[in-house]
Amino acid sequence: MPHKRSSLLLTAALALSLSLVGGAGAAHAAPVTVTNGTQFSDTTGSPVQAHGGGVIKVGQYYYWFGEDRNADNTFHYVSAYRSTDLKTWEFRNHVLTVASGAELAAGANIERPKVIFNSSTNQFVMWMHKEGSSTDYSEGRVAVATSSTVDGDYSYQGSFRPLGYDSRDMTLYKDDDGTAYLVSSSSGNADLHIYRLSADYLSAESLIASPSNGQWREAPALFKRGGVYFLLTSSATGWAPNQQQYQTATSLTGSWSGLQDAGDPTTYRSQTAYVLPVQGTAGTSYLYMGDRWGNSMGGTVNDSQYVWSSLKFPTSTTLTMDYSPQVTVDTAAGTVAGVGGPWERFAARNSGKCADVANYDFAQSSPLIQWGCGAGANQNFWFKDLGTGYVQIMARHSGKCLDVAGASTADGAAAVQNTCNGATSQQWKVQKVTGTTYVKLLARHSGKCLDVTNQSTADGTALEQWTCNTGTNQQWQRSTV
Repeated sequence: MPHKRSSLLLTAALALSLSLVGGAGAAHAAPVTVTNGTQFSDTTGSPVQAHGGGVIKVGQYYYWFGEDRNADNTFHYVSAYRSTDLKTWEFRNHVLTVASGAELAAGANIERPKVIFNSSTNQFVMWMHKEGSSTDYSEGRVAVATSSTVDGDYSYQGSFRPLGYDSRDMTLYKDDDGTAYLVSSSSGNADLHIYRLSADYLSAESLIASPSNGQWREAPALFKRGGVYFLLTSSATGWAPNQQQYQTATSLTGSWSGLQDAGDPTTYRSQTAYVLPVQGTAGTSYLYMGDRWGNSMGGTVNDSQYVWSSLKFPTSTTLTMDYSPQVTVDTAAGTVAGVGGPWERFAARNSGKCADVANYDFAQSSPLIQWGCGAGANQNFWFKDLGTGYVQIMARHSGKCLDVAGASTADGAAAVQNTCNGATSQQWKVQKVTGTTYVKLLARHSGKCLDVTNQSTADGTALEQWTCNTGTNQQWQRSTV
């Protein structure tokens, strides 16, 4: 059952603790490790359904709001969860439901809910993208709802087009001075607009900037670091993942820089939902929170997985997105870091093509093939030294290890990825090829070498194990990504 606060005393106490909203109250939680590319579970074991969502910090808790859909992708709830460590999520409430308003009961579609706190009105204000249905995106409206408690029942205030412009994917941003802003895709996603909100956060007051008109951007996330605003967006390709890009400015009114790439060509098969500053005793880290949409994998929104990444900043106006199969988060210290690496590619000498997990697959026993280098994280591997003369070779995109199918010792047994388990069929000796910069990779259980089948140079050729010989299809060039 959802936990609802009805006590006037609790409400008053929350109103008095305004300084805690947005990060002043440090979360005293131990460091945790979050596994990427999974459906997170709450404390009851149920999937966390917070897709397209955003996070607000109140006291020691981070509250995560997001889409919780029906099986047919239609709107069901906006659900709220809370956590002190960003891993242990407690379900709090379905804060918005089809019963919250006539438009919602009539079949409206709600996406990308974001919540900010208004210290003048003592109200939590939620903005959302609203359409007439989950299949008809002709309305292009925003919707607003309010609550006196962060995880209470939100009162639906209606929907509209901000200043008459259509609005689709959107986010909210509250600046240091308390001024709030809406960032949304407009003109059928062709343009991106930034609006200043009214003092009560319930309407759009003025259009202040259009950072990337004509660039077809969506899924915006806006944050500020050291006086520089970063706006991270994706291309408009439906459910299919694409190359995310960002731009910067020292003022929200501009001028904004040109678009620059972030992450790999598919942003590790994800799309931006939110960027969360994690502030603690050691400073502030920035956590990219993305959705790997179930619809892009033959499922539904509620089948979606979460992809988190630590953002790094080589200069004050540039960022990089570092992906790892796992991420460590320390909310007390304010640190976020990927687990694993350094990441490498290894290419066959006979073809110059890279070892690749076929089709960017995440499943057990997915085959390894050779493919033209540069495809993405499914060609990145961590040669983890086991301290025994052998290494595990972990795929970056999936966190699974290079294995020989069925632990077979036969020539021709397929090279596959499987959950890392320490088996000798997942342990490899790296053996230098005399007089060259190439290496051979010998499976510990069989003593056989990783081999490109039939010395082929074609994309898609399977990798296998084979009795070691002098063939260049068993020689591999390692290079750091």
